[in-house]
Amino acid sequence: MKTTPTPRLRHRSTGLVVLTVVLVIGVFVSIAVGTRDISLATTWQAVFAFDPTNSEHLLVVHQRIPRALLGVVVGIALGVAGTIMQALTRNPLAEPGLLGVNAGAMTAIAAGIAFFGITNPSGYMWLGILGAGIAGAVVYLLGGVRTGTNPVRLVLAGAALTVVLMALTQIMLVNSLDNVFDRYRHWMVGSLAGRGADVLLAVGVLTAVGLVAAYALARPLDSAMLGEDLSRSLGANPTRIWALAGLVVIVLAGAATAAAGPITFLGLAAPHLARLLVGVDHRWVLPYAGLLAAVLIVVADALGRIIPQNGEVGVGIMVAILGGPFFVMLVRRRRMVRL
Repeated sequence: MKTTPTPRLRHRSTGLVVLTVVLVIGVFVSIAVGTRDISLATTWQAVFAFDPTNSEHLLVVHQRIPRALLGVVVGIALGVAGTIMQALTRNPLAEPGLLGVNAGAMTAIAAGIAFFGITNPSGYMWLGILGAGIAGAVVYLLGGVRTGTNPVRLVLAGAALTVVLMALTQIMLVNSLDNVFDRYRHWMVGSLAGRGADVLLAVGVLTAVGLVAAYALARPLDSAMLGEDLSRSLGANPTRIWALAGLVVIVLAGAATAAAGPITFLGLAAPHLARLLVGVDHRWVLPYAGLLAAVLIVVADALGRIIPQNGEVGVGIMVAILGGPFFVMLVRRRRMVRL
């Protein structure tokens, strides 16, 4: 028997299509703008009728497209990771950095630059993932997730480890040469520049794996938001949900941070915007948060290349400039959906 979609289902599905179309338009605009503007017609031809003798086509295919797609992947990863963190901790101010992921990646990359002279973005990528994974594992052990779920204990463990790792990073940078500090500074502000197809492929694969696991956890996350007792009464295993969801956050946020640097605002704001549009059902919140975060980072990266007369502003800075006032407006109007 064929069933008819409800109006709510149609509206939510239409919203996903609209967000996807907006994201595709944003990607094309992002590809077209920069220190050397390229028309949308040329951008279209470079994608669908590539001419290897055309310098603009080469620029589009080898630099602009990987950069724009990396922004999409990083945005989706951070948006979904932030949604999971807020559901697990039932804290509207939670974001992926609470698990020490960002600090772990920062420390590993600073050590790689200072002690091993690594300057390639692909090298940063793997160092960052390694550091984020180790930091996440340490927080998992210190937070005692194996013996029960306690959001406060886990957040405190993440905050404490972050302080320690930040101190270690500062010690390494203070005792390093100026060029080491400069290289670290370029990564620290958050940027998509100079990342090639190798970085895009690596972070894309990890993000795809993380997204599949995240969507499989959508229903368990709904029960986790009810608290440990209610969750158990519904037949869920809170400890297992915490362990699996924490691993997904480490993979998504670790890969994104390693590739683009610490971009802190997306994981905080995108889940709130998503819940404002579709409520608290994580089967819808997760894809909406990912797409909203991707749109924001692509637009921020494009504006960061348009607004300055010379050079460009890092995407991490532009995301904060664009998203901060909008998020404050939501809070002041009390339109945030309570967890």
